[in-house]
Amino acid sequence: MLIRHLAYFVTLAKERHFARAADACHITQPTLSAAIRKLEEDLGVPLVARGHRFTGLTPEGEKLLAWSRQILTDYQSLINDLAGARTGLVGELRFGVIPAAMPAVSFITARFCDANPGATVSIRSLTSRAIAEGLDAFELDGGLTYLENEPIENVRRVSLYRERYKLAVPANHKYARRKAVSWLEAAGEQLCLLSPDMQNRRIIDRLTSRIGLTVHPAIVSNSFLGVCAHVRQGGWASIVPHSFFHVLGQQPDIVAIDIVDPVHSEAIGLVISDREPRSPMAAALLAAAIDAGIEESFSSL
Repeated sequence: MLIRHLAYFVTLAKERHFARAADACHITQPTLSAAIRKLEEDLGVPLVARGHRFTGLTPEGEKLLAWSRQILTDYQSLINDLAGARTGLVGELRFGVIPAAMPAVSFITARFCDANPGATVSIRSLTSRAIAEGLDAFELDGGLTYLENEPIENVRRVSLYRERYKLAVPANHKYARRKAVSWLEAAGEQLCLLSPDMQNRRIIDRLTSRIGLTVHPAIVSNSFLGVCAHVRQGGWASIVPHSFFHVLGQQPDIVAIDIVDPVHSEAIGLVISDREPRSPMAAALLAAAIDAGIEESFSSL
């Protein structure tokens, strides 16, 4: 059984189409079909439901898919580890980050790149649930996400900072000169918030519900960029993580006000798969995250 046959099989499962999978693997369709048949012969089980077109994997194929992802990840980790021992870490770091933590990601990637100049970094904006799925499927080396609210299982966690909340309003807003507002006052504003598929929004909904409030945003978006655009336009306010003002800085037309009564915070940190041996990419990511100084950098916000 060849490693590349497993790679072909994983690609077929992803593309769900023989011709597209062959194109993605840069081989002919007959070569792909022959590789899948060879896997079936070696393992003695059918892997693909046969028909005029791809219709899915057999139960045995689903089991092989999980094993193949792990084997391919371990094989690439071996290659990276051996190469890293000679010339330093190379390859691609695959990093999933929730939208709320995007202002913090550069603290980690800057340290990673300094320590591993031969490596590249691919950052994907994902929900916390997608990060969990990506780690389970060996499609991510690590994630930056919430640690205590809806925690991800079977991972090592490293807390990096605590997210606090601010009411973002236009500079001419009635609260613009206030240092703090209550959650009751914030919930009563014309709000633009993240959509409920984002954990940041679910945290806000859960917190306000616990203190007897309900938020009814006029506009929802799955992007903080869309949220900030509406605040800048005027007519809307938003509840955003304090970390966003590390990126936005002092803006003449947007004011950030602390939300109190109660003051609330959520732990955000790094998650990597809890398995040994740890992949070189995950180990290097962990080393970059530890002592990154994010909490200290955000303390004045």
